Amino acid sequence: MKQKNFKFAFLSGNMLKILAAVCMVCDHVGLMFFPTVPIFRIIGRIAFPIFAFMIAEGCKYTKNKIKYFGMIFLMGVVFQMVYYVVDKSLYFCIFITFSTSILMIYALQLFKKQVFSKWNSSYLIRVVASLLLFSALVFGVYVLNSGLEVFGKEITVDYGFWGCMLPVFASLLHADEKDENQRLLQKIDCVPLHVCAMAVGLFLTAYFLTKSKFLYQYYSLIAIIPLLLYSGKRGKKKMKYFFYVFYPAHLVLLYGLSFLLAII
Repeated sequence: MKQKNFKFAFLSGNMLKILAAVCMVCDHVGLMFFPTVPIFRIIGRIAFPIFAFMIAEGCKYTKNKIKYFGMIFLMGVVFQMVYYVVDKSLYFCIFITFSTSILMIYALQLFKKQVFSKWNSSYLIRVVASLLLFSALVFGVYVLNSGLEVFGKEITVDYGFWGCMLPVFASLLHADEKDENQRLLQKIDCVPLHVCAMAVGLFLTAYFLTKSKFLYQYYSLIAIIPLLLYSGKRGKKKMKYFFYVFYPAHLVLLYGLSFLLAII
């Protein structure tokens, strides 16, 4: 990863994800065991923005777009099957949220590629077609979050429409480093501007979730601080699959512990 950032930035992508994972565990511990102690939920608000930012980074640097989307989407499908079997819930988990984000980011990347491509007879057609594709996906995600019902049960997507859009905000100014036509965009492709763009989406997410009475969501803005310290580097060790395993593993452990405490 080669991105412009602050000279004092020292947090790698792996370090940010570890921070987010710790905050996520605090959030779920508070939710399951200490529901009346707000500090756990407040700390937990830091996790989602960091993971959302790193999803945008993953979309930019992945060498296999289909595999990257497929991995996230498959995790989402597995979780939804478990949720439905356990409590017949159509609450779509964070992996489904990020799956929609990835599709919109890919469409946005295509749109930027067409906008910065060389002019020819098909230029306007390609730009308009890619813009329509991106707009259609955004509209589809909005509809998905508008209270659709299936078999009499309402579909609810984790973090709602603006949560789905959050990684898209983070990727607005991403440039394709291999595309010589995107030199103008490459000049402003830097971590501070990505974080600023994401901050807008983060505020909107917090605003609408707070309207739905989740009062702690504004604390998610704290995540801006560690994100501004992002070095733009992944880190020395490949930990991608560790985080895929960590999410279900920590939930299983916490649910198992809550079950044991309930029968003691």
